Amino acid sequence: MLLTSYGFILFLVILFVVYYLIPRKFQWVLLLGASYLFYALSGLQFLAYIAATTVCVYYAGRRIGDLRQTESEYLREHKHELTKPQINEYKSKMKARKRIPMLLALFVALGILAFVKYSDFAIANINYIARAFGSEGGISFWTIAVPLGISFYTFKSAAYLIDVYRGKFPPERNPFKFALFVSFFPEVIQGPISRFDQLGKTLYGPHAFDGRNVKFGLQRVAWGFFKKLVIADQLTVAVRTIFDDPEHYNGAFVLIGMLLYAFQLLADFSGGIDITIGIAQMLGITVQENFRRPYFAKSITDYWRRWHISMGAWFRDYVFFPMSVSKPMLALSKFSRRRFGDTIGKRAPVYLATLTTWFATGIWHGSSWNFVAWGLANGVIILISQELEPLYDRFHGKFNVKRTFGFRSFQIVRTLLLMSAIRLFDCYMDVPLTFRMFGSMFTTFNYQVLFDGSLLHLGITFSHYILILSSLTVVGIVSLLQRSGSVREKIAAQPIGLRYSLYGLLILSILVFGAYGVGYDATQFIYNQF
Repeated sequence: MLLTSYGFILFLVILFVVYYLIPRKFQWVLLLGASYLFYALSGLQFLAYIAATTVCVYYAGRRIGDLRQTESEYLREHKHELTKPQINEYKSKMKARKRIPMLLALFVALGILAFVKYSDFAIANINYIARAFGSEGGISFWTIAVPLGISFYTFKSAAYLIDVYRGKFPPERNPFKFALFVSFFPEVIQGPISRFDQLGKTLYGPHAFDGRNVKFGLQRVAWGFFKKLVIADQLTVAVRTIFDDPEHYNGAFVLIGMLLYAFQLLADFSGGIDITIGIAQMLGITVQENFRRPYFAKSITDYWRRWHISMGAWFRDYVFFPMSVSKPMLALSKFSRRRFGDTIGKRAPVYLATLTTWFATGIWHGSSWNFVAWGLANGVIILISQELEPLYDRFHGKFNVKRTFGFRSFQIVRTLLLMSAIRLFDCYMDVPLTFRMFGSMFTTFNYQVLFDGSLLHLGITFSHYILILSSLTVVGIVSLLQRSGSVREKIAAQPIGLRYSLYGLLILSILVFGAYGVGYDATQFIYNQF
């Protein structure tokens, strides 16, 4: 069910009314039922996948919790009898026992994700290798439908289980409450990838009707609708026109296409997150922010601290850091120091962990080599930037421009162009074609199309360009205002006439300029495919 569809709005209105009419102690039960109903509407067969992940991870967490309690009780009862080596030996043994249910549950949860999302990708590569060695046959594709949001709820479940194993918090004892955490419907389509200790603080508690929360939540939802319907979906036609016909649209069109896609993706993804956070706020639930003005980032590293924050934090906490301090990495560091010296020795584990993390990030986005290339491109550029930092420091030591408006603007534009170029792997879905089209920007000199009216033949008119540019300007101004605090708070402090004029203008813009209506094929959110 599309978050901007009439059906979803009706679903949300009914849920909202019932939510505040029933006794508060049953509100979380209603949310669980609504979440599973929402998920069932995407396909009844998909319920088996999310239920399997939920049950497996829940019982593994309970088992780890029971073992932790046994350990605590044993040490408390025998603290005067055991020596320190005996205590350490016992803790080590119990840690190994706790690791078993964690690994088994992760194997099942991540195995389900791998099975449904990457089976055909694996088969395609096996067939390719077989043909390279002369085999004429091949394995048939399984063509398994990918369940809604499987990457998001699997990663939420995995983070919960690892945190329980690490002792960050005790396991949830109520299986239905845990099921709500996994399936919470506003997050299931495109995140954020919430942590249990954060979302759980407000997910299960009773929530009285709060007019301020409802008002602010509705404003956030409307802002998300504006981004999605007025900007992202208006840009869809032009973006598809350019990237679906690479033979005709090359050179300057590639540059235009990658910039249009950059703003389409921003409006689409951040708009969806606005809707998610707004719905949750209307229900009295706090969901973490997932964006912080990413297109004002001054480097790719800075960009990934601002874009899809929950995903970046997940890979950092559960892939990069554990891998960096693992025994194989420590062994690699020692080996590299002996063979190549301290400089390379201390860098080798960081390089390997970084590239592995970005490989995993790429493959998480999609089961094809273009996403792998996209991930590795991010990792390589980040590593190169880190290696060039001494040169940057020397440059800034000689030329005092680091804090000037001009240099900061250069950094922002450079980062936007770099990220847009890397996203061409996403646009063309083919690695050789992506390199060829990227190269065409420098070899096909057709930049006259920027001025001869060719851009008006991409499926959108001149008035659409004016609308999109105006809307993006508004988004940019709001982003700048957010640096000094909540824009909604600032609007709430204005006179009532101005406040409701702004609210009315936002709603009117969605109704008049939004890309929807009879004959319009509403586009699913881009991150839904991931």
